[in-house]
Amino acid sequence: MSPRLPLVTTAERRHRLGRRHRLAPSARAATVVEAADSVVALHATDAATVFLSARARLTAGGPAAVEQALYEDVSLVRLLSMRNTLFAFSAELAPYVDSSTARAIAVKERRGLLKHLDEDGQGLDARWLAEAESAALDALDALGPATGSQLSAAVPALRQKITVGRGKKYETQTGVATRVIRLLAADGRIRRDRPRGSWTSSQYRWVHTEPWPPVPAAEARAEIAGRWLHAYGPATEADLKWWTGWTLTDVRKALAAVGPDQVLLEDGSTALVSPGDTGPEPAPEPWAALLPALDPTGMGWADRGFHLDPAHKAALFDYAGNIGPTVWWNGEIVGGWAQRSDGEVVWRLLGSPGRGAEQAIAAEAARLASWVGDARITPRFRTPLERELVA
Repeated sequence: MSPRLPLVTTAERRHRLGRRHRLAPSARAATVVEAADSVVALHATDAATVFLSARARLTAGGPAAVEQALYEDVSLVRLLSMRNTLFAFSAELAPYVDSSTARAIAVKERRGLLKHLDEDGQGLDARWLAEAESAALDALDALGPATGSQLSAAVPALRQKITVGRGKKYETQTGVATRVIRLLAADGRIRRDRPRGSWTSSQYRWVHTEPWPPVPAAEARAEIAGRWLHAYGPATEADLKWWTGWTLTDVRKALAAVGPDQVLLEDGSTALVSPGDTGPEPAPEPWAALLPALDPTGMGWADRGFHLDPAHKAALFDYAGNIGPTVWWNGEIVGGWAQRSDGEVVWRLLGSPGRGAEQAIAAEAARLASWVGDARITPRFRTPLERELVA
């Protein structure tokens, strides 16, 4: 008879979120890097998400603390990586992300741009692209931090226009500046610096930087998988494949290198945890959190059934599966929130968690409004409930 697997209850999985994702007040992080590392990475497609996700996990510090980490200390860096999506990682973890994921994206980006250049028929090729990239880097050295528009003004090659899909119904003329800048960023030769405007802006300036030191890809994937499993376990092979965007073969090799333990879940299925991480998770104090759109705690698994009532999915996700701003109580999504044009933070419950929960959520909403101050937050991916709340 095979040994009986340890049971991890749904309640214990939720306890883990409070502690490991730094969401319970007693578990909050002292630094932005600690906050990011607790969930492996912060989603960065929407500029405000990095700041609001960090805020929910910090003991103290306003937007300036996140800006310090991103632009002064450069202890937190944005990389195009998992699922071809922009994330913010600690500088310590960045080389592993680069080798495990970003390198393959950069190769694909370059191949795609060269294909478009060739099909355009103007004789633009790999040599032309290399010269354009070199000119862009020289311009950054001369200008200092610069926006894409400023780079285009300084580098004639970046003002080049090409035709994509020539002769087809979707034929369109487009400039190459955005694609060349994206490629340089994917290669780690430039990085995003302070944006124009406030911390909610995505109009970044760019700075010249050095590529990350190489790490063997298999070693890098094992490092990422190990950190993810500690933060998100119990979880499945399918969850990790969804979160990373890796091939199934790479996922299985990475997990084999980690050597996870298997546990039993309440629904009778099995899942994986870090080696030795099978014991009960102590319950933290009751906690409420208002997490932003695309927050990693809502986006860490392909199957989110343990913290989300399926009946609420339609209100909280957009058509593409992106989660909107959510209200949490003790590890469960219980509603959504939004910020109105006058700055008021409003929220709505989708269930009845109790009076104590409502009081804690109201206090957390007030803390969020104070932290945001004069800034205005409109998620890039609008969800039904968020739209209703600001109407």
